[in-house]
Amino acid sequence: MGGFSTLRRNRFSYIIKILYYKDNVKGIHMTTSTKADLKKRALIAVRDYGVHLTLFRNAMSEWAGLNVTDMECLRLLFAKGVATPSELARHTGLTSGATTAMLDRLEKAGLIERRPNPDDRRGFLIAAVKSSGEKVASWFESARKAQEELISSYSESELEIVADVFERFTKLWEREREKLGGNQ
Repeated sequence: MGGFSTLRRNRFSYIIKILYYKDNVKGIHMTTSTKADLKKRALIAVRDYGVHLTLFRNAMSEWAGLNVTDMECLRLLFAKGVATPSELARHTGLTSGATTAMLDRLEKAGLIERRPNPDDRRGFLIAAVKSSGEKVASWFESARKAQEELISSYSESELEIVADVFERFTKLWEREREKLGGNQ
C-alpha cells in the first residue's frame, strides 16, 4: 500500500475515533457543526454505498446473462434453501407468469430445480442446484477478494464499529420495511 492509502486509513481511523468518543477526542471538544458535517458525510456514504452496490449487482446480473430479479431469486434460495413459487413472486415483486418465466430461465441455466411439494401435490418447491452455489460464488471472486483486502486494513476496534453500523442499519431497514407491511 502506498502512502496515500495509509494517509486515508489514518484519517478514517481518526474519524472513527471521533464518532466513537462523540464529543471528546484527546481533550478536543467537537463543535456541533463538525458533528453535523460528519453525520451528513456518513449518511451520504451510506446512500452512495447502496447506490453502488445496486449498480454492481445490476452489472453482475447483465454479465451473467440473467435479470436482476433472477439474481435476487437465487440470493433468496441460497439463504432459505427452498421456496415456493409464490414466495419467490412476493420476494421479487413479479406476477405469477413472470415468476414462471424467471424460473424457466434459471432452470435452463442449470441453476435451480423444481421439486414436488410434499405439502401440496399440485405444487412444487424451488431449490438451487448444488453446483449453482459454487458457480455463482466464482462470479463474485474478485469482489470477495477486494472486500477481504479492504476489511483486513482495519483494526479490531475499527471492525467492531464498522460491524455495529452495518448491523444497526440492517435492523433499521427491517423495521422500516415492516412499517410498510413488507414481510419478505
